[in-house]
Amino acid sequence: MLQQDGLVRPDNRRTLLLDEAARLFGARGYDSTSMRDIATAVGMLPGSLYYHFPSKEDLLVAVYTLGMEQMLEAVQAAIAGETEPWTRLEAAAAAHLGTLLDKRGYAAAVIAGWPASSGAARAELIRERDRYEATFRDLVAALPLGPHQDRQFLRLALLGALNWTLAWYRPGGDGPETIARRLVAQFRG
Repeated sequence: MLQQDGLVRPDNRRTLLLDEAARLFGARGYDSTSMRDIATAVGMLPGSLYYHFPSKEDLLVAVYTLGMEQMLEAVQAAIAGETEPWTRLEAAAAAHLGTLLDKRGYAAAVIAGWPASSGAARAELIRERDRYEATFRDLVAALPLGPHQDRQFLRLALLGALNWTLAWYRPGGDGPETIARRLVAQFRG
């Protein structure tokens, strides 16, 4: 909340900017979305956006962090009541996918949001991604796999396949639970 003239006013337009940046990053990708695009979409002068976020990279880090939090919360809630390792992985995959396909959330921006450039923002994105992926690392570590199955490859292939769903999924088809179950079955052997 902001305080002006003794009155408490709702916190400016930060949430609206985050929502619109997430939508545009998810739809167009980070590199194809300009600060002007975001400002125009919320009816703001482009220069005013920098009051809330000093740079486009700062805005991406904020969107990405919120998206990773949404995904992590959904996955943790989905696996909370499960004990069997494969069922836990299916539940996590379904939660990941459900969050990713939710147009109201920030998760699609997480997948499409990687900038081509490197730097401090990229390091923060990697830190957030690694924090999220630790949950999947633990889930895969608990699986009863054969001696020749590669746990790291399984985790990366599963997350890659789940994330690629954004490219081919169409509403009205199989839901996240069915897709996740079918996908995990490919690794179960």
